[in-house]
Amino acid sequence: MSEQGLSPRIPSTGRGFGRVLVAIYAIFALAATARSVFQITTKFSEAPLAYLLSALAASIYVVATIALARGDRTSRRVAAGAILIELIGVLTIGTASLVWPGAFGVATVWSGFGSGYWFVPLVLPVVGLWWLRHTRSP
Repeated sequence: MSEQGLSPRIPSTGRGFGRVLVAIYAIFALAATARSVFQITTKFSEAPLAYLLSALAASIYVVATIALARGDRTSRRVAAGAILIELIGVLTIGTASLVWPGAFGVATVWSGFGSGYWFVPLVLPVVGLWWLRHTRSP
């Protein structure tokens, strides 16, 4: 409590560090969406599973970006769900791509735990979940 009897201000999911997080999610949303649209429209038959997984990742990044930016109670829940699915996807696809290297035909955003993107896809959901926890109401 502050001196005036007001409760301490809890950071918004879209303010301060949250703006950086939203910006990173937005960049990944745009990049993954553009990449998956291009792949699906021009060479889908080459690696349909990989391209559909890239589209799924793009969708999750879009949902997480919007939900984190909004930051209200419902949006926080949506963001937490999307980010948790993202983490499960990165861990599952990352593991599968190492155990069965040819399973997807080509790399996805999450292949090798995001190694093609400097492992940001692995770190981003961990940071996102931490930020949601850090900014939750007491």
